[in-house]
Amino acid sequence: MATPTTLTVEDVLRVNGSHRFAAAMAAASPFSSLADALLAARRIWLNEVDVNGWLEAFAAHPAIGTTSPSVSKWSKEEQSAAISTATDSTAQELAEWNAKYREKFGFVFMICASGRTAPEVLAELKRRYVNRPIVELEAAAQEELKITELRLAKLFSSEPTIPSTTTESLNVQSDKAADRIRIIGAHLRALPQPCANKAPEITGSSNRSRPPITTHVLDVARGSPASGIEVHLEMWKDVSAPPSFSNKDFNGWATLGSSVTNNDGRSGQLMDIVDNVAPGFYRISFNTSKYAPAGFFPYVSIIFEIKENQTAEHFHVPLLHSSFSFTTYRGS
Repeated sequence: MATPTTLTVEDVLRVNGSHRFAAAMAAASPFSSLADALLAARRIWLNEVDVNGWLEAFAAHPAIGTTSPSVSKWSKEEQSAAISTATDSTAQELAEWNAKYREKFGFVFMICASGRTAPEVLAELKRRYVNRPIVELEAAAQEELKITELRLAKLFSSEPTIPSTTTESLNVQSDKAADRIRIIGAHLRALPQPCANKAPEITGSSNRSRPPITTHVLDVARGSPASGIEVHLEMWKDVSAPPSFSNKDFNGWATLGSSVTNNDGRSGQLMDIVDNVAPGFYRISFNTSKYAPAGFFPYVSIIFEIKENQTAEHFHVPLLHSSFSFTTYRGS
């Protein structure tokens, strides 16, 4: 059996620049596996770290395309594809758009750049630049989570965990949160205060008060909500053929979002809040093996279809679970 991995605050700060996140991860360790650490990281980042913590983590990253010697080894590795594919004109345009983005939103453009070319990064930057600040804040937080997960995997590898002392980590302290909050302050004040095991409710440009697809999990054997279950929402993107009983090729699914159920058994936000959800096939999956290791089902996936005439409706797809059975229904 592998020896549990204990993480220090300094270890975690190499992964994510938020001191609140680092302290919570260090307190939650040791972890018996990378999977346990990833689950804890997602729960802490989405449910326990506040907006200031998110901004502090963003500030630990250099702008995409930065080649300063002070950039950390991991940042260089993650941006290697973008830097190697950037022409002089692309690099100049990327620098200009990075500056425009920071002026508008108050923080560095966050993207999990691993494997992405410079044109891909630039296109995504331009696409997200038109977002409302409150929408972009959540998008940036999701990208930070992807980077955190990649770096945790590196931390659990054979690479020794040597605390970083580069200028990049020092920028966390020098880049004051007040300056960033001033730019998006009006939007941030509209956010409710986050509480334990509850993801921040971040809305987009919609008349809805919640995403069009939601879920909760009830442990019917105990007669209580099931907390701590990882939930993933996906949409079928293969336009050539819909998913079916005879079609066992599941490569057409694209992830929309994920969360962990709170103390009421409810997941955090799994997709953007929009007036009209895209019609098509959706799959919502629950990591029940983590919740009930001795149970019969390693995970539960529920596939459903939203019709063209249903796009303005709300779809609540709960899971009623026990170790040896599960049921679901469409609620509202």
